[in-house]
Amino acid sequence: MKFRKLLAVLLVLVAVFTLTACTKETNNGNNGTEGGAEGGNAPANPDFKVGAVLIGDENEGYTFAHIEGIKTAAKNLGLDESQIVWKYTVAEDSTCYDACVDLVGQNCSIIFSNSYGHQSYVQEAAGEFEDVTFVAMTGDTAANSGLSNFKNAFTGVYQSRYVAGVVAGMKVKELVDNNKLAAENFDKDGNVKIGYVGAFPYAEVKSGYTAFFLGIKSVYEKVSMEVTYTNSWFDITAEGTAAEKLMADGCVIIGQHADSTGAPSAVEAAFKNGKTAYSVGYNVDMLNVAPDVALTSASNIWAVYYEYAIKAAMNGQTVDTDWAKGYEAGAVGITELGSACAEGTADKVKEVEEALKNGSLHVFDVNNFTVGGKKLDSCVVDLTGDFDTDDEGDKEAIWDGYFHESELRAAPSFSLVIDGITELNADN
Repeated sequence: MKFRKLLAVLLVLVAVFTLTACTKETNNGNNGTEGGAEGGNAPANPDFKVGAVLIGDENEGYTFAHIEGIKTAAKNLGLDESQIVWKYTVAEDSTCYDACVDLVGQNCSIIFSNSYGHQSYVQEAAGEFEDVTFVAMTGDTAANSGLSNFKNAFTGVYQSRYVAGVVAGMKVKELVDNNKLAAENFDKDGNVKIGYVGAFPYAEVKSGYTAFFLGIKSVYEKVSMEVTYTNSWFDITAEGTAAEKLMADGCVIIGQHADSTGAPSAVEAAFKNGKTAYSVGYNVDMLNVAPDVALTSASNIWAVYYEYAIKAAMNGQTVDTDWAKGYEAGAVGITELGSACAEGTADKVKEVEEALKNGSLHVFDVNNFTVGGKKLDSCVVDLTGDFDTDDEGDKEAIWDGYFHESELRAAPSFSLVIDGITELNADN
């Protein structure tokens, strides 16, 4: 570790000398953007820099949303895009640590990573460079790290997944009311079959698909849902294949917590071949790849958090250790409603979104679901990351009649499989 830290310091010194000798930032080919502030004016704080360590690039929906969020936040704060140093397609291994070290060497004051698998490497860097603020998005160890410069952040995206579920529920109800479904679209108990393509069996994914399912049930009660995992955040082929298998089993709505257009594209192709199926996406509008079947996508409005965190860093203020906000802060939403949506969907969405904003609706209200046939009155979650049930980091998450998602920490912690949902390959 001492050698690694010495190497890190040497890399920083080399980077500083390089920056002093050069008039143009190169960022080792990682798209360090050149150019002046809008209108030719000098940026508001010319010496301030933001670093971004990204799991993908602009071709991957999740990362694209983060890129747009950072750019929007920077523009709103009067920063030039040349003050953002990008690190694209950074693997979830030690190259993440190396990317953080390089960004420190390029004088970044705050550094963000956007993937859960980056977290341990970002935390390692934070422990070595105490004057730089590091944020591991979707992470869960900052509060227990003992590091004042290491932070976690996420959004209350489970809220927008619930709203996307309401959109899907409106469609299911329309299909049933108009006798548009076949026998294969119902399970043995008469429930309409829903499908969901998930990336990994993490709490983030389980919280999201549960919220989606509860949103559907709030409109049309008799539904069941099958969840299948691809074990990858971004795999167009695997996501498309998963969607095809779910539709072959009779699922009429295909939701997703995966980052490509694979599932919506597969649903569009099936629809054109006569299959009754519709898609609910994630991160970005899917209408360009699935114009006939895309109902909407649950989305994060990352600019809200990035503007908050960057502004705090610019002003020398402390960034929240755990930050997670939803509709009340404008940090989540759904994309444009597709033409396939049921009549009255827009009005219903407006009603539900307002209830989420004013706090009169709670997504994980324990009166609306059961686990093993029983209503929950307690759910203890581990906040330490070591899953030791006797650890003092365990906290009760249910009070006032609902599970308080993303209130004990930024990252989602709801990881139960509620009645009506079946995970097909969670152990793979």
